[in-house]
Amino acid sequence: MNVIEVNNLTKYYGEARGIIDVSFNVKQGEIFGFIGPNGAGKSTTIRTLLSLIYPTSGHATIFGKDCITYAPEVKKEIGYLPSEVFYYDNMKVKDLLNYSASFYQKNCQGRIRELADALDLDLTKKIDDLSFGNKKKVGIVQGLLHEPKLIILDEPTSGLDPLMQQTFFDILKEENKKGATILFSSHILSEVQRLCDRVAIIKEGRIIKIEDIKTLKEDNYKRIKIETKDSIDNHFTNIEGINDLRVKKGLISFLYKGDLNFIIKKISSINISNLIVEEPNLEEIFMHYYKKGE
Repeated sequence: MNVIEVNNLTKYYGEARGIIDVSFNVKQGEIFGFIGPNGAGKSTTIRTLLSLIYPTSGHATIFGKDCITYAPEVKKEIGYLPSEVFYYDNMKVKDLLNYSASFYQKNCQGRIRELADALDLDLTKKIDDLSFGNKKKVGIVQGLLHEPKLIILDEPTSGLDPLMQQTFFDILKEENKKGATILFSSHILSEVQRLCDRVAIIKEGRIIKIEDIKTLKEDNYKRIKIETKDSIDNHFTNIEGINDLRVKKGLISFLYKGDLNFIIKKISSINISNLIVEEPNLEEIFMHYYKKGE
Protein backbone atom coordinates (compact mmCIF):
# COMPACT_ATOMS: atom_id res chain seq x y z
CA MET A 1 0.00 0.00 0.00
CA ASN A 2 1.19 3.53 -0.83
CA VAL A 3 0.67 6.14 1.86
CA ILE A 4 1.60 8.94 -0.57
CA GLU A 5 0.97 8.94 -4.32
CA VAL A 6 2.06 11.93 -6.38
CA ASN A 7 1.07 12.07 -10.05
CA ASN A 8 2.40 14.71 -12.48
CA LEU A 9 2.23 17.41 -9.82
CA THR A 10 3.01 20.83 -11.30
CA LYS A 11 3.11 24.21 -9.63
CA TYR A 12 3.91 27.57 -11.19
CA TYR A 13 4.12 30.87 -9.33
CA GLY A 14 2.94 33.12 -12.14
CA GLU A 15 5.58 32.48 -14.78
CA ALA A 16 8.14 31.26 -12.24
CA ARG A 17 8.81 27.53 -12.03
CA GLY A 18 7.92 25.67 -8.88
CA ILE A 19 7.73 21.95 -9.77
CA ILE A 20 7.03 20.21 -13.07
CA ASP A 21 5.40 16.78 -13.54
CA VAL A 22 6.62 15.45 -10.19
CA SER A 23 5.60 11.82 -9.65
CA PHE A 24 6.58 9.40 -6.89
CA ASN A 25 5.03 7.22 -4.21
CA VAL A 26 5.90 6.47 -0.60
CA LYS A 27 5.10 2.98 0.63
CA GLN A 28 3.56 2.29 4.01
CA GLY A 29 6.23 1.91 6.69
CA GLU A 30 9.18 3.20 4.68
CA ILE A 31 11.48 6.16 5.20
CA PHE A 32 11.60 7.99 1.88
CA GLY A 33 14.29 10.55 1.16
CA PHE A 34 13.67 13.62 -0.97
CA ILE A 35 16.92 15.36 -1.85
CA GLY A 36 18.05 18.37 -3.80
CA PRO A 37 19.62 21.76 -3.08
CA ASN A 38 17.66 24.82 -2.04
CA GLY A 39 15.32 25.95 -4.79
CA ALA A 40 15.01 22.52 -6.40
CA GLY A 41 11.33 22.18 -5.47
CA LYS A 42 11.33 20.10 -2.30
CA SER A 43 9.34 22.52 -0.14
CA THR A 44 6.92 23.34 -2.97
CA THR A 45 6.16 19.63 -3.35
CA ILE A 46 5.58 19.21 0.38
CA ARG A 47 3.42 22.32 0.70
CA THR A 48 1.31 21.16 -2.23
CA LEU A 49 0.94 17.73 -0.63
CA LEU A 50 -0.27 19.38 2.56
CA SER A 51 -2.69 21.63 0.58
CA LEU A 52 -0.93 24.70 1.96
CA ILE A 53 -0.70 25.74 -1.69
CA TYR A 54 -2.67 24.37 -4.63
CA PRO A 55 -1.12 22.74 -7.71
CA THR A 56 -1.32 24.21 -11.19
CA SER A 57 -1.99 20.69 -12.48
CA GLY A 58 -1.64 17.06 -11.44
CA HIS A 59 -2.85 15.55 -8.20
CA ALA A 60 -1.74 13.68 -5.10
CA THR A 61 -3.28 11.38 -2.53
CA ILE A 62 -2.46 10.63 1.10
CA PHE A 63 -3.87 7.46 2.67
CA GLY A 64 -5.64 6.94 -0.67
CA LYS A 65 -7.57 10.23 -0.36
CA ASP A 66 -7.18 13.36 -2.46
CA CYS A 67 -4.86 15.64 -0.51
CA ILE A 68 -6.98 18.75 -1.20
CA THR A 69 -10.52 17.41 -1.02
CA TYR A 70 -9.85 15.48 2.19
CA ALA A 71 -7.20 17.78 3.65
CA PRO A 72 -8.80 18.29 7.10
CA GLU A 73 -9.31 14.55 7.51
CA VAL A 74 -5.86 13.35 6.44
CA LYS A 75 -4.02 16.06 8.37
CA LYS A 76 -5.21 14.51 11.64
CA GLU A 77 -2.81 11.63 10.96
CA ILE A 78 0.12 13.74 9.70
CA GLY A 79 3.00 15.22 11.66
CA TYR A 80 4.71 18.07 9.79
CA LEU A 81 7.93 19.90 10.54
CA PRO A 82 8.67 22.82 8.16
CA SER A 83 12.18 24.02 7.42
CA GLU A 84 11.57 27.12 9.54
CA VAL A 85 9.22 27.35 12.52
CA PHE A 86 7.49 30.53 13.70
CA TYR A 87 5.50 30.85 16.91
CA TYR A 88 3.95 33.45 19.20
CA ASP A 89 6.99 34.79 21.03
CA ASN A 90 5.24 35.45 24.34
CA MET A 91 3.80 31.94 24.69
CA LYS A 92 5.50 29.41 26.89
CA VAL A 93 6.58 26.18 25.24
CA LYS A 94 4.17 24.07 27.31
CA ASP A 95 1.24 26.35 26.46
CA LEU A 96 2.00 26.18 22.75
CA LEU A 97 2.28 22.38 22.82
CA ASN A 98 -0.88 22.01 24.89
CA TYR A 99 -2.70 24.20 22.39
CA SER A 100 -1.40 22.02 19.54
CA ALA A 101 -2.44 18.86 21.40
CA SER A 102 -5.98 20.21 21.81
CA PHE A 103 -6.62 19.62 18.11
CA TYR A 104 -6.39 15.86 18.59
CA GLN A 105 -8.90 13.68 20.41
CA LYS A 106 -6.33 12.05 22.68
CA ASN A 107 -4.29 12.80 25.79
CA CYS A 108 -0.84 13.90 24.59
CA GLN A 109 0.63 15.05 27.92
CA GLY A 110 2.77 11.99 28.53
CA ARG A 111 4.01 12.06 24.96
CA ILE A 112 4.95 15.75 25.22
CA ARG A 113 6.99 15.13 28.38
CA GLU A 114 8.66 12.07 26.84
CA LEU A 115 9.77 13.95 23.72
CA ALA A 116 10.79 17.07 25.65
CA ASP A 117 12.97 14.98 27.97
CA ALA A 118 14.60 13.16 25.05
CA LEU A 119 15.38 16.46 23.30
CA ASP A 120 16.39 18.31 26.46
CA LEU A 121 13.70 20.93 25.89
CA ASP A 122 12.64 23.23 28.74
CA LEU A 123 8.83 23.42 28.62
CA THR A 124 8.65 26.40 30.98
CA LYS A 125 10.54 28.86 28.79
CA LYS A 126 8.98 31.48 26.55
CA ILE A 127 9.36 30.98 22.81
CA ASP A 128 11.14 34.33 22.51
CA ASP A 129 13.86 33.13 24.89
CA LEU A 130 14.72 30.05 22.83
CA SER A 131 17.64 29.66 20.44
CA PHE A 132 16.99 28.66 16.83
CA GLY A 133 17.91 25.07 17.67
CA ASN A 134 15.50 24.94 20.62
CA LYS A 135 12.71 26.38 18.50
CA LYS A 136 13.36 23.53 16.07
CA LYS A 137 12.99 21.11 19.00
CA VAL A 138 9.58 22.64 19.74
CA GLY A 139 8.66 21.97 16.13
CA ILE A 140 9.76 18.35 16.44
CA VAL A 141 7.66 17.81 19.57
CA GLN A 142 4.70 19.58 17.98
CA GLY A 143 4.94 17.36 14.89
CA LEU A 144 5.18 14.10 16.82
CA LEU A 145 3.06 14.64 19.95
CA HIS A 146 -0.04 12.94 18.49
CA GLU A 147 1.93 9.90 17.22
CA PRO A 148 1.04 10.47 13.55
CA LYS A 149 0.87 7.70 10.96
CA LEU A 150 2.72 9.89 8.43
CA ILE A 151 5.63 12.17 9.35
CA ILE A 152 6.69 14.82 6.80
CA LEU A 153 9.98 16.58 7.52
CA ASP A 154 11.37 19.51 5.52
CA GLU A 155 15.06 20.16 6.30
CA PRO A 156 14.45 19.03 9.89
CA THR A 157 17.97 19.08 11.36
CA SER A 158 18.95 22.70 10.73
CA GLY A 159 19.88 24.27 14.05
CA LEU A 160 20.41 20.98 15.86
CA ASP A 161 23.89 20.10 17.11
CA PRO A 162 25.34 16.70 16.07
CA LEU A 163 24.41 14.93 19.33
CA MET A 164 20.85 16.22 19.16
CA GLN A 165 20.64 15.21 15.50
CA GLN A 166 21.48 11.65 16.51
CA THR A 167 18.81 11.75 19.23
CA PHE A 168 16.33 13.02 16.65
CA PHE A 169 17.25 10.21 14.22
CA ASP A 170 16.79 7.66 17.03
CA ILE A 171 13.31 9.07 17.70
CA LEU A 172 12.43 8.80 13.99
CA LYS A 173 13.67 5.22 13.79
CA GLU A 174 11.56 4.34 16.83
CA GLU A 175 8.49 5.95 15.26
CA ASN A 176 9.17 4.03 12.07
CA LYS A 177 9.43 0.76 14.03
CA LYS A 178 5.99 1.51 15.48
CA GLY A 179 4.61 1.78 11.94
CA ALA A 180 4.97 5.45 10.98
CA THR A 181 5.79 6.29 7.37
CA ILE A 182 8.32 9.11 6.93
CA LEU A 183 8.98 11.56 4.08
CA PHE A 184 12.37 13.11 4.81
CA SER A 185 13.39 16.12 2.72
CA SER A 186 16.98 17.31 2.97
CA HIS A 187 19.95 18.68 1.08
CA ILE A 188 22.35 16.92 3.48
CA LEU A 189 23.23 13.66 1.76
CA SER A 190 24.75 11.92 4.78
CA GLU A 191 21.41 12.23 6.62
CA VAL A 192 19.49 10.60 3.81
CA GLN A 193 22.13 7.90 3.41
CA ARG A 194 21.96 6.78 7.04
CA LEU A 195 18.19 7.00 7.49
CA CYS A 196 16.24 6.33 4.30
CA ASP A 197 15.15 3.25 2.36
CA ARG A 198 14.59 4.94 -0.99
CA VAL A 199 15.40 8.34 -2.37
CA ALA A 200 14.09 10.72 -5.03
CA ILE A 201 16.51 13.25 -6.50
CA ILE A 202 14.93 16.50 -7.67
CA LYS A 203 16.59 19.02 -9.98
CA GLU A 204 15.10 22.32 -11.12
CA GLY A 205 11.60 21.19 -10.23
CA ARG A 206 11.78 17.78 -11.88
CA ILE A 207 12.44 14.30 -10.48
CA ILE A 208 15.56 12.94 -12.17
CA LYS A 209 15.98 9.67 -10.27
CA ILE A 210 14.12 7.44 -7.82
CA GLU A 211 16.15 4.57 -6.41
CA ASP A 212 16.74 2.30 -3.43
CA ILE A 213 19.58 3.65 -1.30
CA LYS A 214 21.32 0.27 -1.40
CA THR A 215 21.02 0.02 -5.17
CA LEU A 216 22.12 3.61 -5.65
CA LYS A 217 25.24 3.02 -3.57
CA GLU A 218 26.23 -0.55 -4.35
CA ASP A 219 24.77 -1.84 -7.58
CA ASN A 220 25.20 1.00 -10.04
CA TYR A 221 28.58 2.58 -9.50
CA LYS A 222 32.08 1.94 -8.23
CA ARG A 223 34.62 4.61 -7.39
CA ILE A 224 37.92 3.50 -8.96
CA LYS A 225 41.22 5.13 -8.03
CA ILE A 226 44.49 4.32 -9.81
CA GLU A 227 48.07 5.37 -9.15
CA THR A 228 50.50 5.00 -12.05
CA LYS A 229 53.84 6.34 -13.28
CA ASP A 230 52.83 5.86 -16.91
CA SER A 231 51.85 8.70 -19.16
CA ILE A 232 48.13 8.10 -19.26
CA ASP A 233 47.04 10.81 -21.72
CA ASN A 234 43.50 9.95 -22.84
CA HIS A 235 43.58 6.33 -21.75
CA PHE A 236 40.22 6.45 -19.95
CA THR A 237 38.38 9.12 -21.95
CA ASN A 238 35.34 8.33 -24.07
CA ILE A 239 34.78 4.96 -22.37
CA GLU A 240 31.12 4.12 -21.89
CA GLY A 241 30.21 3.88 -18.20
CA ILE A 242 32.95 6.21 -16.94
CA ASN A 243 31.83 9.45 -15.27
CA ASP A 244 33.46 12.11 -13.13
CA LEU A 245 36.93 11.34 -14.57
CA ARG A 246 39.74 13.12 -12.71
CA VAL A 247 43.38 12.89 -13.84
CA LYS A 248 46.20 14.62 -11.97
CA LYS A 249 49.93 13.75 -11.85
CA GLY A 250 49.67 9.99 -12.04
CA LEU A 251 46.44 9.82 -10.06
CA ILE A 252 43.25 8.71 -11.84
CA SER A 253 39.80 8.62 -10.28
CA PHE A 254 36.39 7.99 -11.81
CA LEU A 255 32.90 6.61 -11.21
CA TYR A 256 32.26 3.48 -13.25
CA LYS A 257 29.03 1.72 -14.14
CA GLY A 258 29.38 -1.37 -16.29
CA ASP A 259 31.25 -4.65 -16.74
CA LEU A 260 34.04 -4.78 -14.15
CA ASN A 261 35.94 -7.36 -16.23
CA PHE A 262 36.14 -4.88 -19.09
CA ILE A 263 37.44 -2.00 -16.98
CA ILE A 264 39.95 -4.23 -15.16
CA LYS A 265 41.40 -5.27 -18.54
CA LYS A 266 41.66 -1.62 -19.49
CA ILE A 267 43.42 -0.83 -16.22
CA SER A 268 45.82 -3.79 -16.62
CA SER A 269 47.13 -2.34 -19.88
CA ILE A 270 49.01 0.33 -17.91
CA ASN A 271 51.65 -0.04 -15.22
CA ILE A 272 49.81 0.59 -11.94
CA SER A 273 51.36 1.08 -8.51
CA ASN A 274 48.07 1.06 -6.60
CA LEU A 275 44.41 0.30 -7.29
CA ILE A 276 41.41 1.02 -5.10
CA VAL A 277 37.86 -0.05 -5.94
CA GLU A 278 35.24 1.15 -3.46
CA GLU A 279 31.59 2.04 -3.07
CA PRO A 280 30.99 5.73 -3.75
CA ASN A 281 29.22 7.72 -1.09
CA LEU A 282 25.75 9.07 -1.75
CA GLU A 283 27.05 12.60 -2.22
CA GLU A 284 29.28 11.54 -5.13
CA ILE A 285 26.35 9.74 -6.74
CA PHE A 286 24.02 12.66 -6.15
CA MET A 287 26.42 15.21 -7.64
CA HIS A 288 26.90 12.97 -10.68
CA TYR A 289 23.17 12.79 -11.30
CA TYR A 290 22.72 16.45 -10.57
CA LYS A 291 25.45 17.56 -12.98
CA LYS A 292 24.45 15.15 -15.72
CA GLY A 293 20.70 15.38 -15.19
CA GLU A 294 20.31 11.67 -15.84
